[in-house]
This record gives sequence, C-alpha cells and structure tokens, in this order.
Amino acid sequence: MTQLKGSRPRGLRRWAIDLRPLAVPAYRRIWLGNGIAMFGMQFTAVAVPVEMYELTRDSLWVGLIGIAAFVPLLVFGLWGGAVADARDRRSVLLVTSVLLWLSTLGLLAQALLRVGSPVLLLALIAVQSIAFAISSPTRNAILPRLVPLELVPAASTLNFTTFTATAVFGPLAAGLIFATWQDPGVGLPIAYGVDALLFTVSLWATLRLPALPPEPDPDGDGTPRKAGLVSIVDGLRYLSTTPVLLLSFAIDLIAMVLAMPRALFPEIADERFGGGAAVGWLYSSIAIGAMVGGLTSGWIGRLHRQGLALVVAVVGWGLAVAAAGLAGQLWLMVVLLAVAGAADLVSAVLRQSMLLVYAPDRMRGRLQGVNTVVIAGGPRLGDLRAGAMAAGFGGGVAWISGGLLSAALAVLLAVAFPALLRYRAATASSGDRT
Repeated sequence: MTQLKGSRPRGLRRWAIDLRPLAVPAYRRIWLGNGIAMFGMQFTAVAVPVEMYELTRDSLWVGLIGIAAFVPLLVFGLWGGAVADARDRRSVLLVTSVLLWLSTLGLLAQALLRVGSPVLLLALIAVQSIAFAISSPTRNAILPRLVPLELVPAASTLNFTTFTATAVFGPLAAGLIFATWQDPGVGLPIAYGVDALLFTVSLWATLRLPALPPEPDPDGDGTPRKAGLVSIVDGLRYLSTTPVLLLSFAIDLIAMVLAMPRALFPEIADERFGGGAAVGWLYSSIAIGAMVGGLTSGWIGRLHRQGLALVVAVVGWGLAVAAAGLAGQLWLMVVLLAVAGAADLVSAVLRQSMLLVYAPDRMRGRLQGVNTVVIAGGPRLGDLRAGAMAAGFGGGVAWISGGLLSAALAVLLAVAFPALLRYRAATASSGDRT
C-alpha cells in the first residue's frame, strides 16, 4: 500500500478538503471514473420518479420505487459483502458494473419505445439495485487497500463530496432537460442516454484497478473463504460484538426512513412551484449543502468525539428537513434542505470512517454489505413511508412529521444507549494491518 508522508499546512487550509489521497494513482483513477459515472446516474435518479409520476400521477407509485430498490438491496447487499471478502474485488466490480450499465440501457430503451409501464420501470430499478447491492460494499471495502490508513477519512470525504457535487449539478442539468423538452418522450430518453454514456468511464477506471484478492485470515487455516450463508452469519456475529457500529447504523436508519422527503419532490414541485425546473432544484438541494460541507470538511478528520458529533449531525438533519417542509418559497426550501445536506455529509463521513478504521480487512466487505443495506435501503424505505403518508395525509404532513420524529428518536436512542456518545476516534482496527 502506498505510503504518503508530510502534514497538511496550517491556517485556512486546515478547514479545506484534504486532497492528499489524489496523489495515489489507483485511487485517483477510480475517484475520477466514479465521479463522472455518478454525475450521469443523477439524470436517471431524477428521470425515474418523474416518469413514474407522469405515468400514474400518484406519489404512492413514486414511493414504490423505493421498495423495488430496497428488496434487492436487502437480499443481495449482505451477500454482496460476503462476495467482496471472498473474491478478487476488481473482478466483482467489473461484473456488477456491466450489469448496472445494461439496466440503464434498458431504461433508455423503454423510454424510446414509450412502453409506459410502471411495472417494467420497477423491474428495471430492481435489476439496478441488485448490481448496486453487490458493487457498493466492494467499492467501499477497497478504499483502505488503495490509500494509507491515516488517509481513509480524507478519501472517504473526497468520495462523499464528489458524490454530492454530482448530485447537485446532475439533477439541475436534468431539470433543465425537462424544462426544455417538456414532452416526456424526448426528455426521458435524453436523461437515460446521458447516464448510459457517462457510465462507460467508470468501466474504464475499474479495468485499470490492480488485482485485489482477499487477504488471508490470520486465524484461519488458509482455506479460501466462501461467499455463503456461513460467511454472512460470521460477519453479523462480528457486528453484534461492536455496539458502536450497531448504534451508528441504527441512528442513520432512523434518519433516512423517517426524514427522507425525496419521494415528495415531484408532488411538491408541481403543486407549490409549478413544476418544470423546480424538481431539479429540490433533488439538488440536499446535495448542495453536502457539497459545501465537504469542501469545508478539513475539521472532520480532527474530531475526537466522533460519536457525539454523529448524533448532533443526525438531529440537525431531522430538524432542517422539518423546517424545509414548512417553506412556501422555492429558494427557502432549497436553503433549508441544503442545511440538512451539510449535516448528512458530516454524519456519512463519520460513519464510514468509523467503520473502515474499526473493522479488519477480512470483515470490511461483509460490514460494508450491512452498511449498504442501511444507507441505500433506508432512503428507499423512506420513499415508501413518505409516499404512503402523503397519500393519506398530504405531502406537507408527511414531510414535516417525519423530520421531527427522526430528530426526537435519534436523541432518545443516544441517551438510552450511551456507547455511541462515549465513542472517541480510533486510530487502528482490531484486525490486521498492511
């Protein structure tokens, strides 16, 4: 593993994002490829709910997109983590990247042919979710193999910040597409086509990765690991012995299930702000705050009471989301959602850094599989919750009540189980190091 020396300059740069991981060629390539691909993915992330709402005029159907994505995540996320610990991680990424690309081409084809089937749309999202559920734990688990351990928080922050930057400009660009070509038969194929084209860069970056075979288990007999139920149970057993990680997963799940309002964006944009480019601003707003938070994130790596900071960030997320639901002006809603996004960036970086530093390499894939189920599955369950509540009580009630309840439950969980509040920054995992 590449070793980098030197300390960061003092002064204002102490608050700027740490760019040292980009000096590692393998990390730099995968960061660039993923960043370009993620920009394209934002077009699909906006186009799918827009298409679903156009077809059904019902936020409940938009919420069902979350279930179509969550079920494969739940089934394949844990198994994908076991695969990442048992197989060459580069090979796993290649196979799943091709599947992601093909599913995007499927979305493009159905839009060009104007099939108009909500069920087909859900099925294609489910295929995408299967590929994501396997690739995501693998992609996250390779990070400590590409950069020195002390740069893992910085590399995690770079990854999150890049993702949020693409989540800002991608939806805005998608909103411009739908504002310019209001005919869904034109705008939707353009959005899906951009995603399919840009994803090829991620394939190139994955091809350039070095081989990443699983590291030997220091307590094992040299027998290759198998990506089966026993391996998954072994990972869950390890997780059950680490209450800090369990609590970090639980508090994030609360925040995402109860306070994620994105399934309501098409409805709110249409009813309050007249549709058009407003939906792009809403989908970008959370990411705007996260991007700004990431660009000024130099202080996160110096936090020692990471558990307390995580709780504060999650409570801030819930309160900001609730306040945004009260806003009657688009600019105010965007600002408040941006505040929520900044809080989410802090919590995401802290959770990921805690997990990668705490866990040994032989367990990282499986724990990242659990992490994938939580961080990707939680918002999708949140989509269903928001859509179902909006169908019964209206979008405003679904939005505001979810934010307030998530903040209250996060506080109660932290007080009831203070291990997270007591957690201090760790410098090494309990496992082997390279």
